Amino acid sequence: MNVKPDFSKHANMAETAPAFLSVWDMHSYYGESYIVQGISFNVHEGEILALLGRNGAGKTTTLRSIARMDSPQVNRGEIWLDHQPLQRMKSHEAAGVGLGLVPEDRCIIPGLTVEENLQLAQIAPPIGWSIERLYDLFPRLGERRKQEGVTLSGGEQQMLSIARALARDIKVLLLDEPYEGLAPVIVDEIEKTLRHIKEQGMTTILVEQNAVRALQLADRAIILDTGSIVFDGTAQEVLENESLRAEYLAI
Repeated sequence: MNVKPDFSKHANMAETAPAFLSVWDMHSYYGESYIVQGISFNVHEGEILALLGRNGAGKTTTLRSIARMDSPQVNRGEIWLDHQPLQRMKSHEAAGVGLGLVPEDRCIIPGLTVEENLQLAQIAPPIGWSIERLYDLFPRLGERRKQEGVTLSGGEQQMLSIARALARDIKVLLLDEPYEGLAPVIVDEIEKTLRHIKEQGMTTILVEQNAVRALQLADRAIILDTGSIVFDGTAQEVLENESLRAEYLAI
């Protein structure tokens, strides 16, 4: 039986209440490049956390490290999700215990329709997110269920990527630049969906260059600078701190 350690005594842990996802002293590399340099933080169930910073700060590397992707390589640290240690898992094993990564390139499978993309991802039998429930969440996908996924618009592909992650009945949604290249009206629609699934208890970590939009959506924010955490607090604190935004977010 795995017993989750108490990370609250470690530096950079802003919250002392029991966490749903805990990262402690994580160090990640791409080859010889030392990207994530010993970061620690907690995420609580049902929370939206914005992971922010300038280009090259280590945001995507952090997401990929949590999701246990083959690259980057995590050389040291611990990652726990709902009392389960993830640091020795492969990406498919981490996905199996509840992590859903939506990468920046969306990874829609060519040759498959919208519905086939969802069917391929869905666990059997579905516990929380049936395909029809996903169509209720994303009506555009229901209208295009027989259309090949790669022929959708950018916004519709992003919706399909999120729906495909939810189809696996995940516990934590990891979003890498979900607003990139999308019209504001589509961003509004995706944000509405993220708020809705938060109400259903979904925990989300959001990496996004549009920091203001991310902060307006998030409960908490972590700011990275050269692979280290320089701020861990509420999103509202960042919105109200002009000097912090100017120094680390250029806004």
